[in-house]
Amino acid sequence: MNTEQTKSNNSALYTLITVFFFWGFIGASNGVFIPFCKAKFGLDQFQSQLIDFAFYGAYYIGAILLFIFSSLAKKDILNAWGFKKGIIYGLLVSTFGAALMILAVTEGNYLFILGALFIVALGFSLQQTSAQPFAASLGEAHTASSRLNLAGGINSLGTTIGPIVVSIALFGVIAGVNIEEFAQKENSLDSMRILYVFVGGLFLLAAALFFFSKKLPAGKSDSTFEPASKAMKTLIAITVILIAVFAYIFSRYEDPEFITRFLENNEKDYLGLGLTVSTLLIVVVGLLFANATAQKNAEGWGAMKYPQLVLGMLALFTYVGVEVTIGSNLGELLKTADFGSITGPALAPYMSMYWGSLMIGRWAGAISVFNPSNQLKKILLIVVPYIAFGVVLAANAISGQDVTPLYAYAFVIVFQIGGFFLGKDQPSRTLMIFGLMGMTAMLIGLFTTGTIAIFAFMSGGLFLSIMWPSIFSLAIAGLGKYTSQGSAFLVMMILGGGIIPPLQGKLADIIGIHASYFIPVLCFAFIAFYGWKVIEILKKQGIGHEIEVGGAH
Repeated sequence: MNTEQTKSNNSALYTLITVFFFWGFIGASNGVFIPFCKAKFGLDQFQSQLIDFAFYGAYYIGAILLFIFSSLAKKDILNAWGFKKGIIYGLLVSTFGAALMILAVTEGNYLFILGALFIVALGFSLQQTSAQPFAASLGEAHTASSRLNLAGGINSLGTTIGPIVVSIALFGVIAGVNIEEFAQKENSLDSMRILYVFVGGLFLLAAALFFFSKKLPAGKSDSTFEPASKAMKTLIAITVILIAVFAYIFSRYEDPEFITRFLENNEKDYLGLGLTVSTLLIVVVGLLFANATAQKNAEGWGAMKYPQLVLGMLALFTYVGVEVTIGSNLGELLKTADFGSITGPALAPYMSMYWGSLMIGRWAGAISVFNPSNQLKKILLIVVPYIAFGVVLAANAISGQDVTPLYAYAFVIVFQIGGFFLGKDQPSRTLMIFGLMGMTAMLIGLFTTGTIAIFAFMSGGLFLSIMWPSIFSLAIAGLGKYTSQGSAFLVMMILGGGIIPPLQGKLADIIGIHASYFIPVLCFAFIAFYGWKVIEILKKQGIGHEIEVGGAH
């Protein structure tokens, strides 16, 4: 690749990653909206969590609808548009969702708010399905994960500062607000309306930026399309079964006997646990069945005939699930006596550092995209994580939090830096190493208490940081004309964020919150397995060396 082409691709990449910031910024606002809506509408915890169900469910539904429509039209709709137009259309859908949110908060209707949030995230689904392979295509295959790390780092920056900005927009101040009291004010929803006027404007501005940008190519790949009718039927079947199971789970909350026995009397809900486990098995068994069948007869299976993709779908499902479940359950864990009975505002620095850890790792993982010399790269791999660490501390300090308990976390970052050196900039090797490190950290957290265990669980963010881009780039490697189809399948797997956290939550009700953290142990173990297995698969296809170290080595 010549120098001019590299400069052009870099300019295109810098324009592209602006949407990654939006995903992090808006996604992080859920942490503010959930307690606000819970107080405003008098919801229980389960009902308030429907905000996350709506958000993550939209990614899955959006991706599967795109695939179904492409199959019915017998052409790759996204590829026909081009990745650039896909992002623009996604931003416009999110703009429409923001407009609906303005109407929803004006009406003061919680179900309407959920629907509007679903539309916003539906636009994000189209943006992600377009942007991920677009970023991966802007350079050589072996540096794809570095480009996605750079984009992920910008996403994490949005996640880090999003809650602060959203808190200011909602409450007028950063900290010290009693959400319950504020939510009961008659005009409290006015803040949300103003916020989404601003958000909708940003979506439109971003769409205009992409539309008028001459730096971004159309982003089309091989236009040949092969219908995947069997894959479509399998995914529809999985979706229908999941909807039926979730509908039954939700309906139990309308049963007075259930409310009395399990919610008021705190009886152990083994049936609920079994139903939640079944949702996980539906996805896992369904996908493994699809790939096993495709190996015997590939006709009609499309991208699902590639084992690196199907296992990558399960790995991404697991990754999103474990990322969300560690964070979602951390607050409940820290409230226990073994973890210092940390509650209220004192929780904020720990929660922030967990999510900030993702940014720390992604900034370090993005270094390769700038092509530094070997010596400079080694220096940056040490320096950049601590710069990112400083940004997280500063964000917390600005929000009025006491960051003193986080200083010692600097020692934990050393292990992540060591992981980068051991990974040697090879995506599958790095994925396996970080998976093993994450599994070890979770085990340390399981068998200890206090500060050591807290830091061990928070460090899950450090080891998760590079997993999305690594899994994504490895899963779509060698797919050729099926790249955008495979990308849609992968984006569907964000559904893991709506299945694995409830599973750990149900388990926590039975065995305790601390013991329930063996779920993240299993998740990290599977991701490490994928890192080990996928390179074998790619080598058999003759592209393992190119993906791992690049054709020039």
